[in-house]
Amino acid sequence: MRDEIANLLEKPIKKLKLKISKEDLKSLIETPPNSELGDYSFPCFSVAKELKQNPHEVALKLREEIGNKSITFQDIQTVGPYLNFFVDRVSLALQLIDRIKKEKDRYGKKFISNSKTMIEFPSPNTNKPLHLGHLRNISIGESVSRILESNGESVIRANLNNDRGIHICKSMTAYEKYGKNKTPKAAKKKSDHFVGDYYVMFNEKSKKNKDLEVQSHRMLLRWEMGDKKTIALWKKMNKWALDGFNETYKKFKINHDVEYFESEIYKHGKEIVLKGVEDKIFEKKEDGSIIADLNKEKLGEKILLRLDGTSVYITQDLYLAKLKFDEYKIDKSIIVTGNEQDYHFNVLFTLLKKLKLEKENIHLSYGMVNLPEGKMKSREGTVVDADDLIDKVQTLVKKELNKRTKLSKTELEKRSLIITLAAIKYMLLRVDAKKNMVFNPKESINFEGETGPYILYSYARANSILKKIKKNPKKEVIKELEQKEIELVKKLSEFEKVVEKSFNNLNPSLIANYSFQLAKTFNEFYHECPVINSKKIFLRSELVKSFKQVLKNALYLIGIETLEEM
Repeated sequence: MRDEIANLLEKPIKKLKLKISKEDLKSLIETPPNSELGDYSFPCFSVAKELKQNPHEVALKLREEIGNKSITFQDIQTVGPYLNFFVDRVSLALQLIDRIKKEKDRYGKKFISNSKTMIEFPSPNTNKPLHLGHLRNISIGESVSRILESNGESVIRANLNNDRGIHICKSMTAYEKYGKNKTPKAAKKKSDHFVGDYYVMFNEKSKKNKDLEVQSHRMLLRWEMGDKKTIALWKKMNKWALDGFNETYKKFKINHDVEYFESEIYKHGKEIVLKGVEDKIFEKKEDGSIIADLNKEKLGEKILLRLDGTSVYITQDLYLAKLKFDEYKIDKSIIVTGNEQDYHFNVLFTLLKKLKLEKENIHLSYGMVNLPEGKMKSREGTVVDADDLIDKVQTLVKKELNKRTKLSKTELEKRSLIITLAAIKYMLLRVDAKKNMVFNPKESINFEGETGPYILYSYARANSILKKIKKNPKKEVIKELEQKEIELVKKLSEFEKVVEKSFNNLNPSLIANYSFQLAKTFNEFYHECPVINSKKIFLRSELVKSFKQVLKNALYLIGIETLEEM
């Protein structure tokens, strides 16, 4: 519809001797807050500014030039500085229904890009289990991957396992000193949780025993020197952590195309740093450490190699940034991490520029996830582990389902997990990624509020309506639409624009919020416009089918699976 409005405006705009592209015209078109003001509006402020004329007078001129050339619009009116377009709503509804029916899963997809992108997420440390913050990372990473794919990009999902460094050695030091060769199986604990317990233990014990910090640094040095005993311990604990991660990924329905390991690439990072010293890009201090002086960029001094020659995180990130583009010939790299890493990536991209390794690297930064009771802290063991959260929410969902219906044990497990993941993913994605948020498990499973279960229930309700229609109803002659029918048609037509905006801004929250708004609009339509015993049964049943398809498309983009019945 925006295309048609832009087409109508092109010639009048040219007649005013202005050079505005069709795409720019489309970007200016708005949806009025009140349907009495039309279905679409074109504000004339920017055009009037170019002409140095009154916006209202410009609106009148444009309206006069357009004339009555379009059969799509019942009326085109001027209200102050706005041109308001009133669509032939019956025609629009039928066209939209036919289009959604024809395009199905492709509706909303643009295929406007053909580039290759690597998205890296969640890149955990192998010294503790995945936690709630990682779930936000995963939800954003997977959703952005799907949004890019829906716009034609080839996406490689990558995961960097930070499996070496001082944090890893802290868990290893605690296990070596206090573990007594225990295993996760013997402890009856999920393997990554077992490793995480020793990371928490290290931080508790080191408050009283300061020598533990020294021991952990010595262990890191032994690891980098290839000490056999240290490497054997590292391999054992690293496998425990990775095995546990893979269980969680599988439950959260996440697959990676590429796995990187810091332990395999960090030495190449050291080579880049040492070459940077030779080229006088970096500086070697008297104590033997190597730093990058970024004071001119207001980023201070950054250590690249410690005085004992061991690497820091940014060392291997330098090489990984180069490796991605060399190995996979990608056009851009997107890295999803929390906003506490903003400084790190500002430094990394600055260093890459100095090294002439600059490519299109994007840091997709997101805010912290807190609980109603406050901030989480890994080293103090006050985080909400991903597995524990999924189990807790699923228990709440099962209780709710048992109140509503009788299900077999297998079906209860399957259905409750789909609802649980919908509850968690929606709650994590509905807030703009850049903002901090509070996650409330009980609030997330509400079947009546702004939640994933509410949206899934709306989808299942639509399916229930369609199942009750026994025969294919005959097509009626429709002269006009009721208000709730109009609102549903308009909401369905907005999907493409929402997907396009989320693609341009790498922002899944736009689609998450659209999904809720669409479900809410459908429920209002359902309550005021009966389908089964209506004289408009064909039109309304087709609207219900269209709603199901568009909601399914939207939920797919935020990683949520639908249910035909709840």
